[in-house]
Parts: sequence; C-alpha cells; structure tokens
Amino acid sequence: MNNQEAKIMLGHGSGGKMMHSLIEDIFIKHFSNSILKEQTDSAILKVGSSEIAFTTDSFVIDPLFFPGGNIGKLAVCGTVNDLAVSGAEPLYLSVSFIIEEGFPISELEIIVESLAGEAKKAGVLIVTGDTKVVNKGKCDKLFINTAGIGRIKKEDASISKALDIKPGDVIIVNGTIGDHGMAVMNARESFNFKTNVESDCASLNHLIREVLDKSQVKFMRDPTRGGVATVLNELVGKTKLGIEIEESSLPINPGVKAMCELLGFDPLHIANEGKVLIVATEKEGHEILEILKKNELGKRSTIIGRVVSDHPGKVVLRNETGGRRIIDSLSGDQLPRIC
Repeated sequence: MNNQEAKIMLGHGSGGKMMHSLIEDIFIKHFSNSILKEQTDSAILKVGSSEIAFTTDSFVIDPLFFPGGNIGKLAVCGTVNDLAVSGAEPLYLSVSFIIEEGFPISELEIIVESLAGEAKKAGVLIVTGDTKVVNKGKCDKLFINTAGIGRIKKEDASISKALDIKPGDVIIVNGTIGDHGMAVMNARESFNFKTNVESDCASLNHLIREVLDKSQVKFMRDPTRGGVATVLNELVGKTKLGIEIEESSLPINPGVKAMCELLGFDPLHIANEGKVLIVATEKEGHEILEILKKNELGKRSTIIGRVVSDHPGKVVLRNETGGRRIIDSLSGDQLPRIC
C-alpha cells in the first residue's frame, strides 16, 4: 500500500517493528543527517570543546494515574533515563502541557507536584515550558512533552552506539521486567487481578552514574516501549552478532508472570520505566552487578544472557529444558499508550 492510502495505526507508536518502519520511511527519509542517523535515545552534540546529550519525549499514557506513579513522575523518569543511558549527567528539562478543556485543576496540581518532586529527586532543574489548552473532546485529558539536556564526558559519549561489543560480553538488567506495562494495563482495563504489581517508574541517573564512575560499560539502553526484546534486537542489528538469553535468568515478578500468561503476553515485549540493559565484558559485568545490588533500584540485578558469534542478527531464548526459540521485536502494539 502506498503512503497516500496508508493510515497511522496504534502499532506505529509501539516501539517495535511498525514504529521503526515509520521512522525509517518517513522521518529519517526527510530529516536525515549524521547525528539523527545514529538513532540513539539522546543526540550527542558538540558545543565548543564540550559535548552534551539532548533528548525529547512525549507522554500520552492512559490512565494518568497508575500504581507506582502518574504521568508527571513518568515524564521526568522517561526523559532523565534517556539521557542517563546515553552516558550523560541530566541537568535541565523543559516541560510542556497540552490540556483538555474541563480537566480538573486539582488533578493537574497533583501531577505537577509529582513531576516537581521527581525532578528534585533526580537532581534536574525544570527551566522552561509551555501550556496549551484545547477544546473539550479534542485531547484525551492531558498530554506532556519534555526535552532534556545533559553533560557528557568524552569517554562516555559512545556508550549508546554499541561500537565495541564482542562475543562473550554479558547482558545485565537491574531488576524485574514488565512491571510498568502490566501495572498500567491492570489499572486501565480494571481486570481486578489480585496482584500488587506496581510500575517500576524511577529515575536511574544516580544508579547509572555509580556504575560509570567505577566500571567500563560498552552499551546501555532503557527497555521502554517494545521491552527487552526490542532493545536486544536493535543491538544485534547494530553489531551483526547474536545474543542468547536464559529464560531461567529472567527476573519476573510472579504477578507479572501470571498476568502475561492469562493475557497471552510475553514479558520480554512489555514496557519498563525503571530498567536499564547494560552490556560489558564478563569480568566487568560481575563488578557491575555488585555495584547495582547495593542500590535499592538494582537489588534484583542479574545477568540474563551473552553476546555470541552464532546466529548473527538474531536473539535466541534458551528455556530450562534446553529448547530454543527466536525472540523477535514487537511487531504490533500489545499495550498502546503506556507512556
């Protein structure tokens, strides 16, 4: 189907294959430049003799309030984490609100208070912003757009580019996966599952800085839309190597596992908002684990797999019985509007 006939679908915002195709076929096609072609979470920009990281994000989550947070907290965590996984120290944020006519001011203040509190916790300043109000029915309650700027050390400027990954390198995650997506889904659909699943929504910049100050990291990315599977598939696409992950090593909360089994979801495709995937040599990886586990946000950190020379360009899951299956990127959109 040509572009004149095609329409935007929810899957185009999934973080998976449909979104990547949209980015390549429309945005990269018309905006292409050497910086944008890197397609990293933050652009690394030269300013005089220094380098900065610059990112932007928009938040359209439904519902606005969910177990473990709300759209205000999420807006800070998402933007801060995009800077932090690029190796930067987040410094400044912009925050813009698009508000539907009739939205309760009391709820807006709760969201803004939460946003301000998370920014303070992360150590970033909100330095500029914008507010727009649209007619009732022209916007779903409230949308937030952010931009973030961070300072980056020269030695950390290539972390998001996956330039030096080799077979034998280990893949680490700092805790349980799929918590955010399933917490939001449960709140949205009112399934009333008897589970205490909460979003993992958290700013990871302090945790990541502890790691970078003491260890050598080859690559980092936060597995948000599209989950762990999509990040790992992006990684094998960049490196032309393979990845093997161990099912028994995947940290998954029992409540998340039960919900995924009932709904037919794969936890590897579910969004996270307080997780980072780290790639390092095996020696450095064990040292990184020790650092992570001393932090509240990394207590359940584990090595989930390794980079291999076999099956280049593919991510393979090994289950407990010795079987193997290919883990692909998310193709559609299991959970729209989760961030």
